[in-house]
Amino acid sequence: MNPAGTADTADTAGAGHAGTSPAGPVDSVGTVDTAGLAAAPGTGSTSVSPTAASLWRGGRGVLLVALIVVAAAVAGVLLGGTGGQDRRLDPDDTSLSGAGALARLLEGRGVRITRVTSAAEARAAATADSTLLVTDVFPLTAGDASRLAGAPGDLLLVGGDRRLRTLAPGLRATGEARTRSREPRCALPAAAAAGSVHLGGTTFAVPRGGTGCYPAGDAPTMVGYRDGDRTITAVGDGDFMTNLRLAEDGNAALAMNLAGARPTLVWLVPPPPGEAVTETGEQGIYDLVPPGVKWAVAQLALAVVLLALWRGRRLGPVVAERLPVVVRAAETAEGRARLYRARRARDRAAAALREGFADRVVPRLGLPSAAGPDARVSALAERTGQAAPQVASALYGPPPADDAGLVALAAYLDMLERQVRDS
Repeated sequence: MNPAGTADTADTAGAGHAGTSPAGPVDSVGTVDTAGLAAAPGTGSTSVSPTAASLWRGGRGVLLVALIVVAAAVAGVLLGGTGGQDRRLDPDDTSLSGAGALARLLEGRGVRITRVTSAAEARAAATADSTLLVTDVFPLTAGDASRLAGAPGDLLLVGGDRRLRTLAPGLRATGEARTRSREPRCALPAAAAAGSVHLGGTTFAVPRGGTGCYPAGDAPTMVGYRDGDRTITAVGDGDFMTNLRLAEDGNAALAMNLAGARPTLVWLVPPPPGEAVTETGEQGIYDLVPPGVKWAVAQLALAVVLLALWRGRRLGPVVAERLPVVVRAAETAEGRARLYRARRARDRAAAALREGFADRVVPRLGLPSAAGPDARVSALAERTGQAAPQVASALYGPPPADDAGLVALAAYLDMLERQVRDS
């Protein structure tokens, strides 16, 4: 009889020699496991507590990501200041980037300054006897530019805004120039009287009938021309108007000549933080988000990307580990047989015997694994010479009613398998 058949018979035989106590098999298996552990040569206690080296290897990646995030946050604070609204060229700002000094000089000459924070307010305040000052600090939308383009009075543009063509028809930006002291080299009265000025930034193409001043190469950084009933003047940047540069060269003279040409100056500045409005005059959800939140989200996104790159590395090969206890197949079969007997699970024991018999015998009969019961019974009866009803009862009949019937079923299946193998 083959070893496989012996193992199946051992299931039933083990059921006949097992004790009646359900606790017997558990004690027996536990004794084998303990003995195996005790008999294992060269085995000793191994500490699984983390060491300083293992903690460093496991946590250095997280520490690196944390340091990068902290460094990015510190750099953002140092480079971005307080994160508040930029008040550059604001007439109420007395810092180095503000224009409070220019505003006081203009007021001393009798110019009335109207400070506005929206395109709608600027359009309402502009008159035929006023100058509208628009800088590139103000975030103009397409609607704002269209609204300001139709405002009465003169227009003074500081910086090459992306809405330049809408605000000043016929004027076109051509490039960028380094900001430095430049000579006017033109006959425009405001520039000729001021002399050299700290100017640069955007360069322009001179429109028909216009005058270009303070050239950087072949392109001027200041242009003045007439558009209907108003005068439009554009300068490349506004550094010469700030408190830092106003006292240098002829900066103050040029700034006062341009901004104080009319009795009223409508000065458009960005709104304070939290008061930004849309083109319809209503606040949007995005406008209500503090600037610091957007920077924090960007840092968080960077941290997530770095963490994904770190943890998404290729895993190494599978490490094979030796089992602490090796249990022989015969012991496993005997233990299962005892459990079946303790629970009187003759139906499951019979099903296991029949399934194992079919797996071993059906291929020897030349039948596919999907062959039906009739085909299996006919082939077995023909090969072994046994009666077909008896073979069908052994393979597909009801489970045995007692232990003796289970032992008889195991013996009969073992006999059928031996005849198939020997035929």
